[in-house]
Parts: sequence; structure tokens; C-alpha cells
Amino acid sequence: MENLTPKEIADEEMINQAFQELLNDYLATKHRKRVEIITKAFNFANQAHKGIKRRSGEPYIMHPIAVATIVCNEIGLGSTSICAALLHDVVEDTDYTVEDIENIFGPKIAQIVDGLTKISGGIFGDRASAQAENFKKLLLTMSNDIRVILIKIADRLHNMRTLGSMLPNKQFKIAGETLYIYAPLANRLGLYKIKTELENLSFKYEHPEEFAEIEEKLTATAAQRDKVFNDFTAPIRTQLDKMGLKYRILARVKSIYSIWNKMQTKHVPFEEIYDLLAVRIIFEPRNQEEELNDCFDIYVSISKIYKPHPDRLRDWVSHPKANGYQALHVTLMGNNGQWIEVQIRSERMNDVAEQGFAAHWKYKEGGGSEDEGELEKWLKTIKEILDDPQPDAIDFLDTIKLNLFASEIFVFTPKGELKTMPQNSTALDFAFSLHTDIGSHCIGAKVNHKLVPLSHKLQSGDQVEILTSKSQRVQPQWEVFATTARARAKIAAILRKERKANQKIGEDLLSEFLKKEEVRPDETVIEKLRKLHNSKNEEEFLAAIGSKAIVLSEIDRNELKEKQTSNWKKYLTFSFGNNNTKEKQEEKEPQEKEKINPKEILKLTEESLQKKYIMAECCHPIPGDDVLGYIDENNRIIIHKRQCPVAAKLKSNYGNRIIATEWDTHKELSFLVYIYIKGIDSMGLLNEVTQVISRQLNVNIRKLAIETNDGIFEGKIQLWVHDAEDVRAICNNLKKIQNIKQVTRIEE
Repeated sequence: MENLTPKEIADEEMINQAFQELLNDYLATKHRKRVEIITKAFNFANQAHKGIKRRSGEPYIMHPIAVATIVCNEIGLGSTSICAALLHDVVEDTDYTVEDIENIFGPKIAQIVDGLTKISGGIFGDRASAQAENFKKLLLTMSNDIRVILIKIADRLHNMRTLGSMLPNKQFKIAGETLYIYAPLANRLGLYKIKTELENLSFKYEHPEEFAEIEEKLTATAAQRDKVFNDFTAPIRTQLDKMGLKYRILARVKSIYSIWNKMQTKHVPFEEIYDLLAVRIIFEPRNQEEELNDCFDIYVSISKIYKPHPDRLRDWVSHPKANGYQALHVTLMGNNGQWIEVQIRSERMNDVAEQGFAAHWKYKEGGGSEDEGELEKWLKTIKEILDDPQPDAIDFLDTIKLNLFASEIFVFTPKGELKTMPQNSTALDFAFSLHTDIGSHCIGAKVNHKLVPLSHKLQSGDQVEILTSKSQRVQPQWEVFATTARARAKIAAILRKERKANQKIGEDLLSEFLKKEEVRPDETVIEKLRKLHNSKNEEEFLAAIGSKAIVLSEIDRNELKEKQTSNWKKYLTFSFGNNNTKEKQEEKEPQEKEKINPKEILKLTEESLQKKYIMAECCHPIPGDDVLGYIDENNRIIIHKRQCPVAAKLKSNYGNRIIATEWDTHKELSFLVYIYIKGIDSMGLLNEVTQVISRQLNVNIRKLAIETNDGIFEGKIQLWVHDAEDVRAICNNLKKIQNIKQVTRIEE
């Protein structure tokens, strides 16, 4: 200790204090007290990371300690997970290997650490997405041990909490990936608290201004919300006291991200979001058996005070959600004329809702609970999808994502068995969920004894019978009908197999045809015929021949004959014409490449927008929007809005190609935007709208479409504007017109 600098001594103290806090937290839980192995893991990790600092300047070991603390306190896992969390970066960032960890800490911890270690970058080449591959590896380990993903979520949560010290392009990559993958995963595992925090933090970095604005409005309306809450719950308290229950009533305020999301999807301003406040009644049941009855007793007694909404009773007490969530949700009409949602849960249900699957372990003393079945089912689906050799990890990510966020519906088999399916499932999904054979030979379905097509969307409570036929084969359009991960993966695998078989047949047919015509089967010949038939690539062309979609005939013969006569002319033009353009391009290339440094913030000026950068077609960004840059394969920079779904995919798959950008424009260029208006029809309204846009604001209208139905009019206006500020001005001015009730900018 004697030759340490004051800074090092302070760091040592900080590290030991943080670890001590972790131990105290662990000792306060109900887990077996295995302090020595945790201390051993801490000392090992501390040694391995010694002298390394994080970007924020603190010693690196503070990160694993923080992750272990989240794993212990917020997810509620035991010593194995805490050790794995402390060791999770050792293999990736130091010279130790998974074998070393196995020798010291045993196979279980080593397996988890291995699942958390990223695959080193070089082995994929540029085309594949290392991010997606790593995620796939994580899920592979996860299907053996769910703790891997729980620790990974804790790791991500700590990274998000300390994201401020990262470079802007890294912030977008990490925030985007969090919204795309980790928040849905946390939701699927029932970690609601963490899911909400992850969403809010991602949103805060991607849209800082909107975040601040909503936060401000929430603070401003807090006092009024408290008053509503107190007035609403006072009579409920009286009623519950009469029943003699031990309970607590909490106010649940909608998260900033959910508020923004609702404003975007429903095109409404903050002031028109009415479900900001929900009320939670958490009670202790008189005894375990009475828990369900107590929920309904509370419901009955509060619906005597306030009128319930007839269609809005959600009973997750009798049918828990797939992630284990149980509660009774009712919506009541308050005295202030607003609907307020009330969530009724026991203390046990509340733990499950906050901590998800980790809470099951807490309550599970005599063997497993039925909820584990749901988790097992989900892991099995992931395993099945992983077992299919899918060419592309990115497709795999999308497939997994399908089943993460879906709410569930309940459907019955003809014998009356209850099956849980994701919302928006079709009859085809149901067929595949029963068995792959039933799915692949399915010709139709009977829903509630009525015949329906395979694409029919199921509703909760439907009784579904699947009709099959031996002669039926999987059809390509089924990929569109299927909405669940499992069905899509199975259909894709079967179609791939068929395509391969067809390609083989196609190859044989093609070589026979060429032999007959006495043409040598080389690349150029096949390429020429492919272009003639407008096939995307050679595989598709051969498969089409194999499946008889393309029949080689007279046209192909003529094409080949022509090819042989005019070949030499082509060579002439090729060799002379192409030469100098190639050189010119080579000269230009290095210049382009030098300029892009992903670490710096890219300035978007008028000149660069016209010459160098491409505005994405999917989301049509304009100056003033929150945007980011993406460097594509040809080294061009494409500008996307940060919340654009395509950008979300890019951030999660090619995060290292994302660049932070900022606008530096001066109202010289014009961009097209669409504005949606809705209101009550009246004389001269259209005149007022055009007056505001053209006269007051000097904006050119390119297109205007308006229709009225029963006194309500809706319209879309396409205009040329300079930036997002113009759009705001136009919307605000249009809102001032008397009968206009809604004005928003839409994609198109």
C-alpha cells in the first residue's frame, strides 16, 4: 500500500466500499449465504481489470460491481449469477480464458460467462452483422440457462445509466439496440421496471428535446394529478378498510417513452393523453387460497363506488400472461368525468410484475409453478428457430422480435383445451403451434364452427379446428399470413428446402438445354438468360426453371444465337469505353473515404445535402428532425430519422456504421412534407387553410386532398418547407383556425 498515489488509494476505497454494499445487499436476500465464492469472484475480477479505466474515468471494476448489484437487487438472483456478473467482462477484455474460469469457479459460472462474452469481430467478414451474431450466441446460451440473458439485461441497464460519457455515434447505436432488443426482452421476461427504465433512457438520448418537454409537462401537471388521485382513492380506502384488508394504494404515472409513443401513433398532443394516471391496489390476501377471490371482491366493492367500463375488464388473474404477469385491470369512470384504470394485485403478484421470472424462484419452494411452462415454451421456440440453419442472423433477430412484444389471446381447441397465442395470430399460426405436420398440410380452418381462410386473424375466446389434406404443400404466400416466430421459421425452412431441390432440377434442365444448343455453360451465358427472364439472381433463376415457372424455349435460343454473333463488338466497346471511367473512379474513391470519421459529429450543410448525402426514402427527414447518418456498403451516407424503423434495425445490426449528425442549414433548400388535418366542416374552411399556408407563411403547396363525411373533414396537404421549424409554425397556425381539431405531420 505504501507506494500508492492518493488517487489510487481513493479508488481502492471506492471499489471496496462498492463491493461491501453489494455483499450487504446480498446478505439481506433470502438466498443461501455463499459469501466466500462471491468474494473470490470479486478479487479475481479486480485483479484482472486492475489499472483499467472506463471512459468516465472511474476504475473499470466499478462496472461489474454495478451490474452484480443490479442482478442482486433489481432482478433478485443468487450467488451464481452475482459471480458471473462480476466476471462478465474478464474473458472479453483480459488474457484469461473461459477454461481458466471453469477451473477456478466451476462449469456453471463458466458457461454463463461464456454466453456473455462477445464473439471477436474478425470472423464474420464485413457483410454479416457481428451485433446480430453476438445476440444469437447470447440466446443460444440462454436456452440452456435463462440467467445469461438476465445478467445481460443488467449489464445493458448499467451501460444505459452511464451512457452520457460515450461518443454520440456510440450513444445512438447503444440506445437504438436497447429499444430494438433489450427492452422487449426485459418485457418478455416480466421485468417491467427495467423495461420502462431502458425505454426512457434510450428515448432521452435519441430525442433529448422531446424528453425534456414531456418531463416538464409531467412536472407541471403533477399537483393536479395528485389531487385527482387523492379524490379518487378516498372512497376506495374507506371501502377496503371496511373489508378489513391490509393494502396499499399507489399512483402509477405513464412513462415518458410510452407517452411519446402514444403521441406518435395516435397523432395527439400531450394534453389529449388521458391515461397518464393509473391506480394500483396492492393487498395481502387473507390466505393463499383466497387470493383470487380477494381480487374479485375488491373489484366488486369498488365498482359499487364508480361505474366500470363494460369492455375494459382484463382478467390476468385466472389466465396469467406468458411472462407470468397476474393482475385484475378494471377501468372506472371517476367523478371528474375521466376513465381511470385500476390494477388490483396481491403482494405476490406485484413482486412477479416488478421482477418477473426471478420472483417465481422466490415463491417456489415446493417444486415448479405452472408459469415456468410458459417460459419453457418460449425458450423452446427460440431453440427451434436457432436449430434451423438460418443464413442470416439479422432475419433471426426480426423473427425473435415478433414474439417479444405481442400481447396474448386465448383460443380453444375442438376438445376445449386452452392455448395461449400471441395477438394477431392467424389460423395458420395456430396450425403450426399444434405441430409442424399439421401446419404444413393445413388447407383451412373452422373458427367457432365457421369455415375461414388460413389468413384469418384469431380473437380471444375463439374455438379453432384445423382442416388438413395430405396433398397440401407449403405455399410461398404463407410467409405473409404467418405472424408468429415459430410458424414463420418453419415455413421459411420448408420453402428453403424445396427451393434447393428445385435449383438442383433447374441446373439439370438448363445444362441439358445448353447441350442441345451446343453452347458452353459458362457464367456469361447463364447471366444473359437470367436477365432475359428478369430473375433477381442465379439461384432464383435455376429454382424457377426447376419448378417449371420458367420454361426454356425459342426465345432463349434466339438470345443465345444473338449473343454469339455480336460478342466481339461488345468486347471492343468494353475495353475502350470503360477504361478511363474506371481510373477516374479510382481517383475519386480515396478522397471520399478520408473524410468520414465516425467518431466526429457530421455537419449537414445545404451543399453537402445536395452533393454527398442521401435522404432516406423510408422516413423523409428534413432539417431540424432528430437524425443520424448510416454509412452504406458503397460508402455513401444516408440520413435517417432516429425513430425510423429502418434506422432501428441498422442501429441493432450495423451499429459501427452509425454516425452522429447535426444540422447546419440556413433555409435555402426546400423539402416535401405531408401534413394531416381533421376537423368540423364549415363554409370557407379550405380558403382559411390555404390563406394561412400561402399568405401568412409564404409556403408553396404542392398537393391538397380533402374529403368530408357527415360534417367531418379530413385532409392531407403536401408542402415545400425548409425545416422542422417551418412545419411547427404551420401546424400551430393551422390549429388556430376555429374548426380545425387536429393537425400533425405524417410520413406520407
